[in-house]
Amino acid sequence: MNWDDTTDDADGAAERLVGPATERLVDSGADGEDQAVEAALRPKDLGEFIGQEKVREQLDLVLRAARARGATADHVLLSGAPGLGKTTLSMIIAAEMGAPIRITSGPAIQHAGDLAAILSSLQEGEVLFLDEIHRMSRPAEEMLYMAMEDFRVDVIVGKGPGATAIPLELPPFTLVGATTRAGLLPPPLRDRFGFTAHMEFYEPAELERVVHRSAQLLDVEIDPAGAAEIAGRSRGTPRIANRLLRRVRDYAQVKADGVIDRDIAGAALAVYEVDGRGLDRLDRAVLEALLKLFGGGPVGLSTLAVAVGEERETVEEVAEPFLVREGLLARTPRGRVATPAAWAHLDLVPPSRTGGKGQQDLFGT
Repeated sequence: MNWDDTTDDADGAAERLVGPATERLVDSGADGEDQAVEAALRPKDLGEFIGQEKVREQLDLVLRAARARGATADHVLLSGAPGLGKTTLSMIIAAEMGAPIRITSGPAIQHAGDLAAILSSLQEGEVLFLDEIHRMSRPAEEMLYMAMEDFRVDVIVGKGPGATAIPLELPPFTLVGATTRAGLLPPPLRDRFGFTAHMEFYEPAELERVVHRSAQLLDVEIDPAGAAEIAGRSRGTPRIANRLLRRVRDYAQVKADGVIDRDIAGAALAVYEVDGRGLDRLDRAVLEALLKLFGGGPVGLSTLAVAVGEERETVEEVAEPFLVREGLLARTPRGRVATPAAWAHLDLVPPSRTGGKGQQDLFGT
């Protein structure tokens, strides 16, 4: 039986464990406030950039070689989850090359003419940062092939049999593409990047350095234990670490003397419902529904979404990736299944599989 097709009483039993997933403190996306703060906290060169050691070393070689030749740097493709520093690295590339940077995004380029207007206005050596490049329209994508390889685009004037292609020469430029889903890029586009790099999630020790650096720039006093507490709850993402630091700073200013230690950090993040492993209210609601209502699974995604009062896409795209990465939840052909680590994290005891209490026992498995 497909659990996604069942219509049981789980929605009533769940009693809406969590409301709409808005304003999540551990969301790796950036809103207006985050963007403003990130601008002040961003490192200005590769020496200041923390983490991503292999990427930094390789990129440093690429940029030094380009400067030695007096040429523009190769096109660069950066992939990885949101909040790991792709935009920051693009700005560092421009700074290291002593060139201006133009920033746009794939969703903003819906027509080939949009891209042609941007490319034709570039200066020689300028860096064009194209965020979420996989979401660019197909006509613009095909125009980009020639622009990257030959520094030329063909602008079509007119329609039908009378249409004319006018070649437009472009100054040499460096394209920095960023994507969270590299697999969606067509091979012809990927092949035109001279350097590709995948951004990995940060280790706790690296995030501690990020927190200390940001605290210094924000004029916040924090001890090593406090920084470690924040880093351990940051999901391996610098953007989340900086956001948690700001919320803990607010708590320390109101409830304490402004100094952040382990106890203050822990108390502040408890207020914001971010636990010691970085799970927030939505994450725990998903796990609690899976464990308490369905005996650890397997259970279909639609049923699980109803149980927590969320849309199917919210559970699948917002909560599940981190739970899977942490080894707390597994996706199987029969549905979602909790791991032993999930039971341990919520201090629950797995039900007996022979006593008829688990969801699997209903079908004799």
